[in-house]
Amino acid sequence: MLRIGIDVGGTHTDAVLVRGTELLAATKTLTTADVISGVMDALERVLADHPGSEAQVTAVMLGTTQFTNAVVERRHLVPVGAIRLAAPSGKGLDPKIGWPDDVAAALGDHAWVLRGGYLYDGRPLADIDDAEVDRLIAELAASDLQCVAITSAFSPMNAEPEVTVADRISAALPDMRIVRSHDLGRLGILERENAALLNASLLPFAERVVGSFTEAVRGRGLNCRFFVSQNDGTLMNASFAQSFPALTFASGPTNSLRGAGLLSGLENAIVVDIGGTTSDIGVLRDGFPRESTAITEIGGVRTNFRMPDLLTLGLGGGSLVSDDGSTVGPQSLGHRLVEDGLAFGGSTLTATDIVVAAGTADIGDRRLVERLSPELIDRARATITEMLDTAIDRMRPDEDPMPVVLVGGGAVLVDRDLRSASRVVRPEHAGVANAIGAAQAQIGGEAEQLVSYRNVERSKAIEMVTASAAASAIAAGADATSIRTADVEEIAMSYMEGAVNRVRVKVVGDIVQDGPGDQ
Repeated sequence: MLRIGIDVGGTHTDAVLVRGTELLAATKTLTTADVISGVMDALERVLADHPGSEAQVTAVMLGTTQFTNAVVERRHLVPVGAIRLAAPSGKGLDPKIGWPDDVAAALGDHAWVLRGGYLYDGRPLADIDDAEVDRLIAELAASDLQCVAITSAFSPMNAEPEVTVADRISAALPDMRIVRSHDLGRLGILERENAALLNASLLPFAERVVGSFTEAVRGRGLNCRFFVSQNDGTLMNASFAQSFPALTFASGPTNSLRGAGLLSGLENAIVVDIGGTTSDIGVLRDGFPRESTAITEIGGVRTNFRMPDLLTLGLGGGSLVSDDGSTVGPQSLGHRLVEDGLAFGGSTLTATDIVVAAGTADIGDRRLVERLSPELIDRARATITEMLDTAIDRMRPDEDPMPVVLVGGGAVLVDRDLRSASRVVRPEHAGVANAIGAAQAQIGGEAEQLVSYRNVERSKAIEMVTASAAASAIAAGADATSIRTADVEEIAMSYMEGAVNRVRVKVVGDIVQDGPGDQ
């Protein structure tokens, strides 16, 4: 049984063909403007040396930055109706509060705040007003909106108001695309609402993108299942990805962290993934990326997705180097490195040129960088090392040094010891760690609730949240019999009566042999 992992980055598209943990083929190509042709090229390359292997491929896994880029670049976003069920108290702040003007404008000025929702202890905030919902449906029917996002107060605790209103809208307007905030966001109504709105604005684009990727896979003769990487290093099937494109926002760096762990054999380490433009630094904890506990901004919008805890530096293979070597980046040539970098016949000094001139990397033509002075080379190498040491120190869980795993095509930039590392690991095939992470990923699910340990026994509470997480994983394509708990987090909530704890459970499972991954 074979798998193909693909990771589409801003500079390169990487692909691997694997059998179990054995790497059979790997390639790194430049990302194309239309993305799909680059994916097709990568598929062709990894299959070229294994004629007839198409029939043995059971799954293709893809990590993509397209949905993140759509928000950051303000492209492909459609107007969305924001429906908040939290009146009367929920009228204090309008939906999209604090958003950048251009993103808010892309989604339009369509908002309704209706009665509904619950309090943290399970008491109703307000009953749903049927007349209000009828008026809402009438106004939606008279509008040009294709998508709505429904957010209810404390819906991760009790999703009934969101489900009820969504069902009524769907019955009256069957073509309306509906996002329910409890399906993808955590506690925190504003951030969860923002996440639902961004997700809803991407739905038509997601249908086109995932459909195009699926057609590309089919066009290469691969009649297998197709999966998309999530932010937490797990997978979701294609239909699930079309419904929740926002869950892919950090899938690229997460794939690299997972791939680094698999290649190095380390479950606890700091991973430095150096690409053409940036370096992503994250922490592996028990084989999975450490998740961020902070509010995450996507394109300037505050959200509460489950995201990896990453530190991003403007340091990559294409980073521009000052004349004296004292600064490297954040400006970068990106994919133009192979055209404009000195070692490739261009006229721009980059970080790659420095390591080529130092003789520690065999890239391009070293004769083209022979004129660089030893002083410049030493200063630039020291600058690169210091930038990474400082960033790694910031990410360490404690004062004790940890192993540092270097991956990514730009890992050649690190040609000196790192004082911040207990040891530096450079695994074989590090340049395609992101695609390997995608190819070897499992299906995941997560759930979170506030639970009073005075009213519910702790073990029962965790069991209840675990069941909810497992249901999410099964919906995404996991085999129910293989699901295991990957992480349980309990946080006592201060100033709340009743010994209230915030319980979060993450589960993972193998891909179901025949099921929702099929397209």
